Amino acid sequence: MRPDARWAFARYRAIAHTLPESPLGFPKKSYHILDLQYVLKRYDGFILDAFGILNVGDGVLPQAVERVQQIRDAGCKVLVLTNGASATKEEALAKYHKWGFDFAETEVIASRDLAGAALEGRGGLWAGIAPEGAGFDDLPGDIKALDDDLMEAADGFLFLGSQGWDERKQAKLVAALKARPRPVICANPDIVAPREEGFTWEPGHWAHDLPVKVEFYGKPYGGAYEAALKAMDLPAARVAMVGDTLHTDILGGRAAGCGTVLVTGHGFFKGVDPEGFIEATGVRPDYIVDET
Repeated sequence: MRPDARWAFARYRAIAHTLPESPLGFPKKSYHILDLQYVLKRYDGFILDAFGILNVGDGVLPQAVERVQQIRDAGCKVLVLTNGASATKEEALAKYHKWGFDFAETEVIASRDLAGAALEGRGGLWAGIAPEGAGFDDLPGDIKALDDDLMEAADGFLFLGSQGWDERKQAKLVAALKARPRPVICANPDIVAPREEGFTWEPGHWAHDLPVKVEFYGKPYGGAYEAALKAMDLPAARVAMVGDTLHTDILGGRAAGCGTVLVTGHGFFKGVDPEGFIEATGVRPDYIVDET
């Protein structure tokens, strides 16, 4: 089944107890504006989600290229914080550059990088769950693509991408972990991702149903925002997190002390009024914009 926004939202609500809480609470109201250029003077830095903000699936959002340049022209710092973990940093940068973005290597942090840091010093054989043909040479340790033999032999599992993952494979992994519990690292906590043809289930959806405690690296978990703020060298209150989801971008950004901007014209809430979802969760952004 291909999810829509309501199915995905219900899934996020089901796993809400595993997500961080915001010690600051949330604003009582959101300000509605057209796009990001109207808040450029409010912040000194902008953390941008990728899917739904810079691109939808494999298609770049043309206005996003212009907006990144406007952020730079305003004297603000910019950083991409993405849960996309299937591609190496080199591959991701090449994709952004092809689309017309001028991001430096230090301006892109992917959950793959955070998971790689967590793998440092861990021994054993790890089974990587990723798109067919994906490589693992940029990651530390002994990682091989998951196959039926590794279901039993692996000492741990690294979930990077869910392309090609299905209920049958999930059931086999669940059974293998019940028979012999082992560590699981999920480098993409997203439940869904917006693509040209609609939403797809992402690693977070599958990982939350595994019978062991899973280590999550990426938004909305704190380590991702700590890494972003450290790289930007700015106080959290002077940084805005810009994203298209309440439970990863807005919740995670607010929990880290950042301002928050929810984009609704493309990505998760395209064609859907977000207000009912905001009221249901209490996760309210500072600003709601029609587009990046």
